[in-house]
Amino acid sequence: MKSSGSRPRFRPAGRGRRLVKSDLDGVLLGTVIALLVIGILMMFSASYPAAIEDGLSGTYYATRQLIFAGIGLVVMAILSVVDYHIFEKLWISGTAFAVALIMLILVLIPGIGSDQGTFARRWIAVGGLTFQPSELMKIAIVLFFSMLIVRNEHRMNTFLYGIVPYMLMLGVIVGLMMKEPHISGTLIIATLALVLIFVGGAKPLHFGIMIIVGVVGLAAVVFFLIKVKGVDYINTRILSWLHPFDPEYMQNETWQTCQSLIAIGSGGMFGLGLGASRQKYQYLPEAQNDFVFAILCEEFGFVGAVTVILLFCLLIFRGFYIAAKAKDKFGMLVAVGLTVHIGLQALLNIAVVSNAIPNTGISLPFFSYGGTALLMQLAEMGVLLNISRQARLD
Repeated sequence: MKSSGSRPRFRPAGRGRRLVKSDLDGVLLGTVIALLVIGILMMFSASYPAAIEDGLSGTYYATRQLIFAGIGLVVMAILSVVDYHIFEKLWISGTAFAVALIMLILVLIPGIGSDQGTFARRWIAVGGLTFQPSELMKIAIVLFFSMLIVRNEHRMNTFLYGIVPYMLMLGVIVGLMMKEPHISGTLIIATLALVLIFVGGAKPLHFGIMIIVGVVGLAAVVFFLIKVKGVDYINTRILSWLHPFDPEYMQNETWQTCQSLIAIGSGGMFGLGLGASRQKYQYLPEAQNDFVFAILCEEFGFVGAVTVILLFCLLIFRGFYIAAKAKDKFGMLVAVGLTVHIGLQALLNIAVVSNAIPNTGISLPFFSYGGTALLMQLAEMGVLLNISRQARLD
């Protein structure tokens, strides 16, 4: 007998369910297009000096980003009309998850994985293209976990089916990604998994136990870092974050952060104007990648920064609104997962750029250079638009 306080259950998606022909969410579509246009515009500005420095055409990085944006828009358009229930099939979401997991293993193998000149082995290089397996895993875990939760909906309130399998799978993923290492990507994927498990109907008590296990695991990671790197390494990381302009750290650990803060402060209220950034001229490393938001602040000022932040907030709001109006539990879970991914990644990137949290190396959706990542993000938006097409939006 159900208790009066039990959570309302969604009706499982039917196998023969026909696609409801209705309009997709124009607000979400307009928001995505606006973010993409601003992102491409900033890529042309921020990447020009880096391209020249690398001996390439000044528009090299921006042109490649524009090409992937075009491909991504086509993929988004296709996925916006393909019934999202196709991802509820085990062989599709399961295959995507398995491929992502295999790629996380392959990236650790010398000769296959690439560090792209950094300290972390996060990429697989094929020809002139590079691919980050963690980007695929972010989508795969949303689709796969959502499918499993719906299939086990009536057993999600048990510890054996509602917690254990997800903990085991997440543990493997976290272990592989920490070997790269990829802390920010690990944080995002772990958060996605936890949100889906909680929203999917896990008992609060069981969920609390899972959180405790996670905290213990985090403590073990910190202890491991102290054991391997030493206490001085941890102290330096913390102190350099708290005091980025200290001469002891500024020339090494916090140079990038300091140049980012200078760029943000130089923008003032309305910015220096498009293309007028000074920090992108080899002062701020990776200006076209993780720190493109700092260049936006410098060129468009406080007003431009707030505009972009509000656009991300609008995207998050519409994503959760679509989730609330989704016609079944699978659609709700996928919409929540995809929205949390984009929102959390944007939040973490802006926090890193403004030194609110330590530098962890995380890109800004729709803005940072990376064709495959942009393609994945637009694909996610296509799925979300299809969920909105079948939802009962007011």
